[in-house]
Formats: sequence, C-alpha cells, structure tokens
Amino acid sequence: MKSLRRGFDLEDFFAAASTARTAALLLDYDGTLAPFQIDAARAVPYPGVLAALDEVIKGERTRLVIVSGRWTRGLVPLLHLRERPEMWGVHGWERLMPDGTYEIKQLPEAALAALVAADDWAEDLAALGARAERKPASIAFHWRGLPTHQIASIRRDLLRRWSSLGSPKEVTLRAFDGGIELGAVGRDKGDVVRTLAHECGPDSVIAYLGDDYTDEDAFGALPAGGVGGLVRDALRPTEAHLWLRPPEDLLLFLQRWNSARGCQ
Repeated sequence: MKSLRRGFDLEDFFAAASTARTAALLLDYDGTLAPFQIDAARAVPYPGVLAALDEVIKGERTRLVIVSGRWTRGLVPLLHLRERPEMWGVHGWERLMPDGTYEIKQLPEAALAALVAADDWAEDLAALGARAERKPASIAFHWRGLPTHQIASIRRDLLRRWSSLGSPKEVTLRAFDGGIELGAVGRDKGDVVRTLAHECGPDSVIAYLGDDYTDEDAFGALPAGGVGGLVRDALRPTEAHLWLRPPEDLLLFLQRWNSARGCQ
C-alpha cells in the first residue's frame, strides 16, 4: 500500500478505526473486489476476499456496504457471504438492505426518454461488437476484450448518436474501464458516501475502496478522517489517499481493518 497524500498516515487511520464507536467499510465490486471479466457473471472475487469480508461481518463492528455501478440483482449471486451486506447499485440509484428492503429513486421523465432512445441503439452497436447492459437508471455499452480499431468505431458511433439526442441535461455519458455508460443525472457514488456518513454520525470512521473513474465521486465525498483507496494495478490521477495493488494490497487492507476493529 502506498500513500498518495502528503501528511496522510495509515497507522493513524487504523488507530482511529480501532476506537471509533461506529465504522463503515464501503467497497466497489468490479475491479476492486473482483477482477474484470468479459462475462460479468463470471467476475467472482479474488481468492481470500470473501473470507475476509465474512470476518468483517462476523465481527459485528463494521457497517459493510457494497457500492457498485452494477444492478444489485447481478451482485447478489456473486457475493456468497455468511450474511448479505447492504448494497447500493447503479451508482446510487438503488439500495438493497440486508433484510431485503429495496429502494430505487424515480427517474425524471426526460432521462427515461433518453434511455429508451439509447436502448434502440443496442442492436446497431452490437453489430459493431459492443455489449449492452441495461440497468434501471442507465445503459452501459461494453467493449472489453475488443481490438483498438473496433473500440474506436464503437466510440465514434456512440458519440454520434449521443449528439443526435441534443445532449439532454438529464443524462450524461460516463466513461468507465471497458466502455461508456449513458446514465441519468442526479445520483453518483459520492451521494452514497454522504448518505452513509450522515447515517453513521460525525464520530464514525469510513473507508471507501474503488478502482474506476466513477469512484472518484466517492473519494471526494469522504468526510474528514475517512480514507479512500484506489485499487488498481497501474496508478492514475486520483483523489484517493492510498494506492492498493490487487489482490495483495486489498487483502492486506482488509486484514488490517479486521485487526483494528477486533474482528480477528
């Protein structure tokens, strides 16, 4: 693990975590807990991750939350844990609690209309090699595994179609590692962090681990004393406090967290 911010001390953070009344561990899924796969249904966590998360749950001193761009129904089959954690999906548009309580924010009509229009693009973009992933508040077009020239062709066609919509302010194009997503404006992972920080209270300790550009909203929303960890093989510009190479640094962070919270 490598510190990315001057003055940040990881030992101080874990010392604070050991004595905090409440603590929350927020984790992205794809690229963070699990390596990317062309078939998203095969993206199982790195070896050792599920056991470490089971220790978090067993310790009962941490609010464990998965924060993903995925639809939550695609996450549930992949997280074989002793108890289901709280999950936020589609960048904060939906929330699934451990007891099964489910909430989803209502989309503006203009955003819904734009997503319906984008759904009509799927067949043509599939002919170029893109894979469409439909979600409640977005549609993602994936090109992971395709050659560079094919990706460029998909991107050009997608941007042309986006321009034909007149770039409505209710939706936006978001690049992610392996594609582009057309999503409704109004929720992001930063909103999730702010909501949970409010619910946990001012004396809580919060950590957020993520890998993608969409996780930058979460890093930027962390309260004072919180820590953001960028989980990637290659470092890039980020608002995170730490750089963690998966899976070794990820597992080390989870081990340190469990030790600090008395879960081992």
